[in-house]
Amino acid sequence: MRLILLAVVCVVAGIALGLLSPVTIPTTYARYTAVALLAGLDSIFGALKSQLASTFEPRIFLSGLITNSLLAAGLTYFGDKLGVDLSIAAIVAFGVRIFNNLAAIRRHYI
Repeated sequence: MRLILLAVVCVVAGIALGLLSPVTIPTTYARYTAVALLAGLDSIFGALKSQLASTFEPRIFLSGLITNSLLAAGLTYFGDKLGVDLSIAAIVAFGVRIFNNLAAIRRHYI
């Protein structure tokens, strides 16, 4: 339970730092940033779900985070080169996974 509380505090602190930071992202990279954030959120919620099931492994979390981010960025990049919006595929896939993980977390607490 303490690990989940720590994760929530870190997420809130990260959001606060991001909002207060003067760093801006160019609009040309906005889609890449969006799919990278979704990949990160997918990995975080998957890690929370596996922590609740007592099956969390840091190596799997890190490898999933890196692999998902690279795949999403690659899809977006190649879609841009082909003139097709392939980032939608990553957005839909990560969105579905995030909602499924959140549903499992909610069921665990209810």
